[in-house]
Amino acid sequence: MNKLNLNVIDETSRLRAVILGTAASNGPVPALEDAYDPKSREHILAGTYPTNEDMVIEMEAVNAVFQKYDVKVYRPTHIEDCNQIFTRDIGFVINDVFVKANILPDREEEIEAIQYIIDQINPDKVIRPPEEVHIEGGDVMLHGEYIFVGTYRGEDYADYIIARTNVEAIDWLKKTFPNKKVVSFNLRKDNLDPYNNALHLDCCFQPVGNGKCIIHKNGFLQEEEYQYLVDFFGKENCFEITQEEMYYMNSNIFSIAPDVVISEKNFTRLNTWLRSHGITVEEVPYAEISKQEGLLRCSTLPLIRD
Repeated sequence: MNKLNLNVIDETSRLRAVILGTAASNGPVPALEDAYDPKSREHILAGTYPTNEDMVIEMEAVNAVFQKYDVKVYRPTHIEDCNQIFTRDIGFVINDVFVKANILPDREEEIEAIQYIIDQINPDKVIRPPEEVHIEGGDVMLHGEYIFVGTYRGEDYADYIIARTNVEAIDWLKKTFPNKKVVSFNLRKDNLDPYNNALHLDCCFQPVGNGKCIIHKNGFLQEEEYQYLVDFFGKENCFEITQEEMYYMNSNIFSIAPDVVISEKNFTRLNTWLRSHGITVEEVPYAEISKQEGLLRCSTLPLIRD
């Protein structure tokens, strides 16, 4: 029965199997007090919160790209009136291990919706961190022997619904994956201003291609931690995005291979840069989904990369 032999060691190797979220029944526009992030809040207030129909079209465009590249696509089972778009939040794979994330409690049923997939994995390879460890997949970035992790170290961690990965998670990753070098980054959090909020590490940084990355300086609270990544990749290999581009989630694209990415069609400057480095850019519309402060990486959970 255990058919799924997981393998993910980085963000860019050739993708073979993935869980893509679904927007089939996202439910009504949330009440303002139920908004999980400042961008959703902004669109609820403006009356521009995305519709199910628009988001389904966007997600099916991504699905079509996966079919084109012969990627095995799993989808969550249907839950009525539940936002099931952002599969990256609910779990992630490190090497051959599936980690069930400890997410916001009222999102627990999202994990149940992918249980049929988890059941196909060797049970010894499925783990869940202890309760005090908060961690979401958007904060976990694999890069060979490294795990880059977004966190928030402030004393006021509990005051931020957008602080999703705590310092306990860093220690847990170090213990659980002793062969990896775990490097953590203190991210800028703002409950109200989406221009000054890095919800997850992938909202201000992501490796792409061969040894390149997309990065936004203001997403990091400590300049030396931002500088660490610039030095790690080399300044000439870093595509610096503006505050505006970060707001529209330019760092949240998704790699199918080192030379193939899925990107939002409006990311003109980024897409031009990617192509100038020999990367094929599969453009999709994803602007509606981005109104919930998540984009392509957030709505995909890679299971197998070569």
